[in-house]
Amino acid sequence: MDPSGVAAIGATVRLTRADQSLDQQMLSDDDGRFSFSDVPPGSFRLTITLAGFATKTFAGNLRSGESNVVPQIVLPIATASTEIRVVPSQTEEVAEEQIKEQEKQRALGFIPNFYVTYIPNAAPLTPKQKFELAGKTIVDPVTFGLTGVVAGIQQANNNFGGYGQGAQGYAKRYGAAYADTATSTLIGSAILPSLLKQDPRYFYKGTGTKRSRVLYAVRNSVICKGDNGHWQANYSSILGSLAAGGISNLYYPANDRGAGLTFENTLIAIGATAAANVLQEFVIRKLTPNLPNHNPAKP
Repeated sequence: MDPSGVAAIGATVRLTRADQSLDQQMLSDDDGRFSFSDVPPGSFRLTITLAGFATKTFAGNLRSGESNVVPQIVLPIATASTEIRVVPSQTEEVAEEQIKEQEKQRALGFIPNFYVTYIPNAAPLTPKQKFELAGKTIVDPVTFGLTGVVAGIQQANNNFGGYGQGAQGYAKRYGAAYADTATSTLIGSAILPSLLKQDPRYFYKGTGTKRSRVLYAVRNSVICKGDNGHWQANYSSILGSLAAGGISNLYYPANDRGAGLTFENTLIAIGATAAANVLQEFVIRKLTPNLPNHNPAKP
């Protein structure tokens, strides 16, 4: 685990013996767990490494016929003197190449699928790149088309009745729906991620049991990767939804305004993100051509 108690996923655990008669290694799973089997009895040493953390070791002795359960191991944060950093200009260039691949990702060949990366260790985005990705999403023709569908459904159900019916009512609903999309994308995927140094993308898992992948997808509606590569609470998305909901009170009909609308839209956004993430894990990848040739099982 890391010092905050979050499971250290993908840590390299190496099992060795002083006489060099044993040398095995594996990666920790989604719960930070690892397991070696058929290990001969005798003393052993575990060495745990993970990018951004100091190396941790554990020594023990395995008796014949015994199962040795290692106590919880906490990985300390690496100090500046031992942390390996990539030159910023090189990182930006790598991220730019990866973004070019992401911008080719369209489900069914036309629906934007920009905010998912199939590269487990994708380079962090610069603030400029986060704004560019948000801008491309906001002005994509499919965004305008889907907004029109949403406005049509709202008019058919007479949602936000204060807008009225007819062409004028449809235009108002369309403008409000598009404003919701634009403000939530701009604030939650560009402005706040730049300020809070968080990555707005979904990191496709693609491995493990169905249960672990569903839990991972749902969990990613409220957590995200920071630009430092560590998992953290997704303040950008949550606060972005709240901010967009608050702004929507400026243009929704008076009868529909208030704190209730803001929190309702926020909860709906979190639920929609969780559902979209599950679809990303099991459906959308199969419908998206032009994917980068990367194996999600490899870090």
